[in-house]
Amino acid sequence: MKNPSEPATVTVHVPMRFAIHGGRKLIISDTDEKSGGRLFNRPSNDAPRQRTENALLKALARAHRWRQMIESGAYASITDLAKAENVNQSYACRVLRLTLLAPSIIDEILDGRCPPDLMLKRVMRRLPIWWEEQKVVLAQPELGR
Repeated sequence: MKNPSEPATVTVHVPMRFAIHGGRKLIISDTDEKSGGRLFNRPSNDAPRQRTENALLKALARAHRWRQMIESGAYASITDLAKAENVNQSYACRVLRLTLLAPSIIDEILDGRCPPDLMLKRVMRRLPIWWEEQKVVLAQPELGR
């Protein structure tokens, strides 16, 4: 039996607000508010960049998945993989180069700590094979290309 002195309902207040950033609906909690309402500790006016980050994250995941498929023998070559994935062979080669990025660069991308101008088209260009040189090249600001 229910005790009459206990309240019938419990109300919980969770401080949050709803916002749209880069076409996506987000819930911003009070802890986000303390950081100035920023996502990933970046100014909120960087919101359109979120889609590019998603593209970069998806390309990294795709690159590692494709590499694993080739190494496991599921596909004999990049050409076979490209045909099966219905992509251009040149594109497949450029995506697979992402597996050669320095681990620290990959960590920064995954953690959302990468420079603001680090976008997919930039990391898919030819980069040095040495990890320290990759960091130097990618740390330089993009020159209006």
